[in-house]
Amino acid sequence: MIIVSKDSSGDFDSIQKAIDSISDKKNNNIEIFIKNGTYYEKIFIDKPFIKLIGEDKDKTIITYNDNAFKTFPDGSKYLTFNSYSFFIGRNNFIAENLTFENSSGNMVEVGQAIAVYSDGDKISFKNCNFLGNQDTLFVGPLPPYPIIPGSFSGPRENHTRINTFQYFENCFIKGDIDFIFGSATAVFNRCEIFSINKGKMYDGFITAASTPKNKEFGFVFLDCRLISDSDHPSVYLGRPWRQYAKTVYINCFMGAHIKPEGWDNWQRPENEKSVFFGEYNSSGPGGKMANRVKWAKILTDKEAKKYNINNIFKEFNIKKQ
Repeated sequence: MIIVSKDSSGDFDSIQKAIDSISDKKNNNIEIFIKNGTYYEKIFIDKPFIKLIGEDKDKTIITYNDNAFKTFPDGSKYLTFNSYSFFIGRNNFIAENLTFENSSGNMVEVGQAIAVYSDGDKISFKNCNFLGNQDTLFVGPLPPYPIIPGSFSGPRENHTRINTFQYFENCFIKGDIDFIFGSATAVFNRCEIFSINKGKMYDGFITAASTPKNKEFGFVFLDCRLISDSDHPSVYLGRPWRQYAKTVYINCFMGAHIKPEGWDNWQRPENEKSVFFGEYNSSGPGGKMANRVKWAKILTDKEAKKYNINNIFKEFNIKKQ
């Protein structure tokens, strides 16, 4: 085990230095224990089989403040996908007991600002915090092509797209606009999803999935709590970043901030025919499913069983957690 500590009592005082010390082998199986502290670092991991373990999720903080409006020396903007604080681009990665933050601030002033850019298969985050505003958590891969040429500029712009499975358990995810987005099959099990109150008529969208056309699962929220510091209906459950987006909420509590209609078509009525947005057994003041848009799905008991966590693990050949 490698130990990282701000007070130099470990092997390294920097997380990136610890990562860089690991040889790039197919099966490292390296554990890195990170002691409490605030690590102001832009982390880039492109090595497989690494596990990061924080001492305390609220006291072990990885933070950086790049954002879409920031510029490179040549004057070009970072845009969304260079704004990450933490990037993981290989398979079989695990993180536990950590806070990941993009501290750039209000999206009006800085634009998109990713806390975690996760682009690999069989990636797992447990007992972690994800803190940001717009685009907090990106679960890759990218869609096949950008709608706006050049807008995918970043570490995976020309990378081969692969199907990925990513798992989040007992995590806290905070943001406002499209703050969980991407093309992965991503399961959120017993997580808290916090929408920031911006004091506007609408305060944002929780998800923006870009699920590939023939993928069985997109975003799956199981037994999660959707909460906010807003008590008026101003937040959508999701909208489609691409036309075959899939997002379902199963047995989730939804606060008063969730809009009665639930879902948005991203100003493209044609998306209503191709997306799969669904719910089962939603509860709480925002969980009244009777007023949802007609093109969203209220799942039957039989349909909801497909989203049992063990069934999804089996589909992706994942060992039972």
